[in-house]
Amino acid sequence: MPFAIALSGLNAASADLGVTANNVANVNTTGFKMSRAQFSEVFAVGTQSVSSSASGSGVRLSAIAQQFTQGNIDFTDNALDLAIAGEGFFVLSDNGARVYSRAGAFGVDNQGNVVNAQGLRLQAYPYAGNGLFNTGTPTDLQLTIGANPPAATTSANLGLNLPADSPVPANPVFSPSDPSSFNHTTSVTIYDSLGAAHTATVYFIKDPAPNTWNTAVEIDGTTVAGATPIVFANDGSLQSPPGGLMPLAPYTPTTGAADITMALNFATATQFGDAFGVNSLSQDGFTTGRLTGVSVDAEGVVFARFTNGQSTSLGKLALANFVNPQGLQQLGDTTWGQSFQSGDALLGEAGTASFGNIQSGALEASNVDLTAQLVQMITAQRNFQANAQMISTADTVTQTVINIR
Repeated sequence: MPFAIALSGLNAASADLGVTANNVANVNTTGFKMSRAQFSEVFAVGTQSVSSSASGSGVRLSAIAQQFTQGNIDFTDNALDLAIAGEGFFVLSDNGARVYSRAGAFGVDNQGNVVNAQGLRLQAYPYAGNGLFNTGTPTDLQLTIGANPPAATTSANLGLNLPADSPVPANPVFSPSDPSSFNHTTSVTIYDSLGAAHTATVYFIKDPAPNTWNTAVEIDGTTVAGATPIVFANDGSLQSPPGGLMPLAPYTPTTGAADITMALNFATATQFGDAFGVNSLSQDGFTTGRLTGVSVDAEGVVFARFTNGQSTSLGKLALANFVNPQGLQQLGDTTWGQSFQSGDALLGEAGTASFGNIQSGALEASNVDLTAQLVQMITAQRNFQANAQMISTADTVTQTVINIR
C-alpha cells in the first residue's frame, strides 16, 4: 500500500513540475495566463465505511486551473499592438470559427485585414455612420487602403477684428488692384468637389456710415460678392448680417468640378480698437488624402488617418467575456475556445459593463511571477524527493519482512 500512495505522490509532484515548467517557459509570452495545479486527497471507499482515523490512499491531480489575472502593460511603438486593461478577450475569426485571446500583437495581411501572427482575423463592429456602430454581429476588421475622398467647401469662418477708427478709402471705386480703394484684406484656401484648391480673397472697405463696412469677395480673381455690408453695434459686436452668415454667389471652377456654393461666417468678427487682426480662419472643405496611419482609442474605435487631416472610423473592436473564464478550452497560440464549462460568450464593447479599456501601442505581458514559480519549482522538487524516499523506505521494510526466518 505505501508503494501506491508514494507513487501517487510522485505523479502529483511530477504534474506540479510540469505546470510550473510551462509557466516558466511562457514567462515572456504576450497575453499568456499562468496555470496552477490543484490536488485532492484519495480515500478508497469500499463496501465498508471509512473511519475518521483511516489512512488515505494518496493524492490525485484534480484540476489545472488557469489564472486570468491582469498582466503588466508594456508599451510599444506599433499602433496595432493592443492591450486590454481589465476584463475581456479579443474576438478572432479562425476561418469563421470564433476564438478568443488576450494577446494583442496584430498586423495587416495582403488584403488589409487586421490579423495576428497565426492569420486569425480581429473582429470589430462595422461603422454605421454618424458616430454609430452596428453592434449586432462583429465582422473582420479591414483597414482602408484607398484614398480619402475630397469634400467641397461650404462654409468659411473668419474670426477677425476690424479697426473702429479706420478712415474711408481715398478711392471710392473699389478695385482689387488698387490698395487705396480698400482698407484691409485676407484670404483663405477653399476646395472644390474634386479636391482642387482655390483662393478666396475677402476685401474690407470702410463705409461712411458709422460702424459699417462693405465686403468684396473674389475666388481665383472672379467676383462672387461685391459691396456687401456688415454692421457692428456700438459695443463692437456684430449686428448684421443676421447670424453672421454671408452667402456668396456660386463659383464655377475650371477643373470641371461642381459649382462652389458657400457662405462666409462673420459670427465672431468684432470692431474694436485701432488694429486689424485675424484671430482665426477656417473652412470645412478638404482635398484628397492618403492613408498615413491607424489609431485606436480607449473605447476600441479604430480610426484611419489621412494626409488631408481627416480621420475615418473603420469599426469598433468587439470584446468577449465569460461567466467562467477558467472553463475555457485552451487551443494553443495563446487562444481559447468556448466550452460548456465556460458558458456562452458575452459580446460587448470596451469600457462598458464588465469590459476593460483598450490601450493602443501596448501589449499585455504574461502574468507569470517568475520568482513565485521558482519557489514552486523547489517545493515540487522537494515533494518528489520525499515521495521517492517513501518508496525507498517502504522497500526496506518489505525486504526486512521477507528476510524474517
